[in-house]
Amino acid sequence: MQIPHFEALQPVCPVCKTANGQLHPLVIAQVAKQEGPHIVEAVLHCTNAACKREYPVIDGVPLIISDIRRYLSENAFQIALRDDLSEVMESILGDCIGPGAIFDIVRQHLSSYAWDHYGDLDPMEDPIDPEPGAMTRVLHTALDSIADDPEGPLIDLGCSVGRSSFDLADRCGQMVLGVDLNFPMLRMASQLLRTGIVRYPRRRVGVVYDRREFSAEMPSAKMVDFWACDALALPFADGSFAGAVSMNMLDCVASPVDFLVALARSLCERAFAIVACPYDWSNAATPMEHWLGGHSQRGPDDGASDSVLRHLLDPSSVHAIDGLHLLHEMEVDWQVRVHARSTMSYKSHLVIAGT
Repeated sequence: MQIPHFEALQPVCPVCKTANGQLHPLVIAQVAKQEGPHIVEAVLHCTNAACKREYPVIDGVPLIISDIRRYLSENAFQIALRDDLSEVMESILGDCIGPGAIFDIVRQHLSSYAWDHYGDLDPMEDPIDPEPGAMTRVLHTALDSIADDPEGPLIDLGCSVGRSSFDLADRCGQMVLGVDLNFPMLRMASQLLRTGIVRYPRRRVGVVYDRREFSAEMPSAKMVDFWACDALALPFADGSFAGAVSMNMLDCVASPVDFLVALARSLCERAFAIVACPYDWSNAATPMEHWLGGHSQRGPDDGASDSVLRHLLDPSSVHAIDGLHLLHEMEVDWQVRVHARSTMSYKSHLVIAGT
């Protein structure tokens, strides 16, 4: 956690904000480990005497989440997972634990996302693999259509392993906060922020992974930070951000409508929102009754997800999200690497909205 970000963004207790709308700021109560401007291990406290919630900072990532006990309980393995084992030891663990276990799932997620985010910077990138960098390409395509430069901090919702946050800071010259709930990916982004090194397991086949480790210079690293926050309950005052980015996250939250409402509330006047989504709906992430389309094909939208999103961003619609209106939209290609011989291809619906 970068101290300048904490001081500038002034996070508030999400429990107090959700319960009664009161904005009680968090303070740094105890620091156990610090590296220059980066707080690596610490405890944050709510200043409300009736609350006094504690939020830990672990591996440079502050966990500012309402139900922090549940989050830590459900993610204990990922948080406690060691990252100092040799490639040989990780390989033995992978063989013994086997496919489908949490250890394997974490490695697969890091493999797919880190390849897309940083594969273009890898000097040892395999030329037979498809070209990485879909996220960067789509983000810059969206930013090209925004007329005015933002003036104020930006938030990257669902930042994953962080390249979108770095690129956003490079392009816009503003403070950027990347938020996500996936701790292993946030930890990787935070380590890159502090060390300038990309380090991740890249899946070759089955449970066979090759370690990738290389330097990656991020010119705007001082302007970026990564926090664990719930995008549906952001710990900030309304109107805190001049722009928001959400890349392929809308179909991964419990309620897409609530997510868009929270996104709109986080933005100030004349801000922008970039949302990309392939509408790859799954009950495991989003209950079907909350999907935007993807069902009820006998209705007026014929089950189309993009049509439902247009209605939500149309101020004249009875279902419009207050404060957001559609500016531009387009279809974009997106590739996700599964392993050396498998890549999934998506068509993402990219929309740019304004406040």
